[in-house]
Amino acid sequence: MAEEWTSPGVDLHLELDPSGGRRDALERALRDAVRSGRLGPGAVVPSTRALAAQLGVSRGTVTAAYDQLIAEGYLTARQGAATRVAEIRSGLPSAEPGKPAPEGPPPGKPSPAPRPVWAGSWATAGTVAHDLRPGRPDLGTFPASAWLRSTRRVLTTAGPEAHALSDPRGRPELRDALAGYLRRVRGVDADPGRIVITSGYAQGLGLLARLLGDAGTSAVAMEEPGHPYHRMIVARAGLRVAPLPVDGLGARTDLPVDAGAVVLTPAHQYPSGATLAPDRRRAAAAWARDTGGLVVEDDYDGEFRYDRQPVGSLQGTAPGHVVYAGTASKTLAPALRLAWLVLPAALVEPVAEAKRLADAHTPSLGQLVLADLITGHAYDRHVRAARLRYRRRRDELVGALRRRAPHVRVLGVAAGLHALVLLPDGGPGEAEVMARAAARGLALQPLGEFWQRPDGRPQGLVVGYSTPLRSGYAAALDALCSVLRYKA
Repeated sequence: MAEEWTSPGVDLHLELDPSGGRRDALERALRDAVRSGRLGPGAVVPSTRALAAQLGVSRGTVTAAYDQLIAEGYLTARQGAATRVAEIRSGLPSAEPGKPAPEGPPPGKPSPAPRPVWAGSWATAGTVAHDLRPGRPDLGTFPASAWLRSTRRVLTTAGPEAHALSDPRGRPELRDALAGYLRRVRGVDADPGRIVITSGYAQGLGLLARLLGDAGTSAVAMEEPGHPYHRMIVARAGLRVAPLPVDGLGARTDLPVDAGAVVLTPAHQYPSGATLAPDRRRAAAAWARDTGGLVVEDDYDGEFRYDRQPVGSLQGTAPGHVVYAGTASKTLAPALRLAWLVLPAALVEPVAEAKRLADAHTPSLGQLVLADLITGHAYDRHVRAARLRYRRRRDELVGALRRRAPHVRVLGVAAGLHALVLLPDGGPGEAEVMARAAARGLALQPLGEFWQRPDGRPQGLVVGYSTPLRSGYAAALDALCSVLRYKA
């Protein structure tokens, strides 16, 4: 459906795709208008009433589309003023005009060297009866039947070349499928020619870190608190990890002056669960444009949003300066070792060559099977079903803690597969809770493992509610509530 509309200072032709929902089509058309420059920074967009009348859609549809683009950083809105296209500034905005950023964890300082060993969510110490560590999905829900059907189809149709060494960027079938999927579901500016398939996100981050070091980068800013294993990967490449403090609006974007890159989890910060605020999204993109730095967007669980519409990718606002990193580890299983980087054009060949030298290529069979799942929409069906299961689990966790451990604070549960549980001042700290958990055979992960410097930080736990099998989830929650008991 093609429509034209006029507003003060703005004339724009919108092409709405009639094949999908009107709201989705309007969001895509507006994003394209901003990305292409047809709607320039600071341009006024029509009122919701005017645009609804022009397009013949409901005012609620336009309002929802505007709200989504405001959350993604494309538009800005202030009470009593017109909605405008966001200004990309080199200055660093505050959390909200006229308001300071909320208090958050105090900034830390980089340690001289990473911990030599990180136990991680897969390590097992002693007997584990109940596993509530974060970092993996419910492996009992792996779509084995769909995977088997796709595998049979691939083996029947792919031919002998599927078993040979292939392009280090990855199989073209998967890159084509991912480009369409990521554009549709995550708002990524994706082109098959700019995608490189990696053997897990860890490999992709390692490849980027080594290339940054070779190019003269000395420091990479990473969220504090953040994933300790990822810090170790960056440090192993010879780069200094500069801590980037996190508060209720996500990572702060007053980036260290010596950082040549920043690694962010904008959709769902790990482990706090905060979503990166629109002003900070724009500031990160502006920093990359102004300095030539690189933003690495780790979208590790972007498909799992429960209480509101998913926020589109940061990469979509600055595809020439942001690397989008996605993975099948949370949607399917980590053992598949399937992940992807959507790269700025200038990085495609260097990353592909680094991948070739690392392990030649990611195994083709898994790539072809995933491509078949995506193109046949079995992947979408699996993700939708998983989203419903995990939302129910999230609700059970929050309800159990509200009833039996009301003294704790539960954060970051609007999305993802884990919750941040903060312990009360004066109550049992992490060490005591972890000791109680070990005695019950309950595996948890303390918040302290996510900090470079633990001094002055909150006490808490990062609880993975997707990890236990369904049959053992109720018992795991019972054990968790028992070890969190507290009498003031």
